[in-house]
Amino acid sequence: MLDTTTTKFSHVKPGDTPWRSDGLRDFFLYRDLGVEAATAGRVIAHLVKANTAPEKGTGWHRHEADFQIVFMTKGWAKFMYGDQETLVEAGDCVHQRPGIVHYLFDYSPDMEYLEIVSPADFGTVDMPAPAAVPEAKPWK
Repeated sequence: MLDTTTTKFSHVKPGDTPWRSDGLRDFFLYRDLGVEAATAGRVIAHLVKANTAPEKGTGWHRHEADFQIVFMTKGWAKFMYGDQETLVEAGDCVHQRPGIVHYLFDYSPDMEYLEIVSPADFGTVDMPAPAAVPEAKPWK
């Protein structure tokens, strides 16, 4: 149960927070949705969108998080979860279980997704490759 003495009401409109390039990956843009501040760091919710074509992808990694979902709002992305290639398209929701080793290796130019993670200051740890990764197709 959330502590209502430290959890605040939050309402963010599209023009309230800018797209920023200083997030986890420099080839994505991030837009804060105000949830981290409203929950005193217990949860982060942000929009993530393609900024440049996929050249190398995210690399194999896992997150040190208790909870993470990705909800694709536009376009598509291809992930490897272990040795399983997974196409995530607009409307799809993925629950990334804690510690799952994954790699986002390809995405459409219009890709945009909502990511919700707890805690907000989750860690990312590079991991050895459990499988080969297909090659990303160049944007046209």
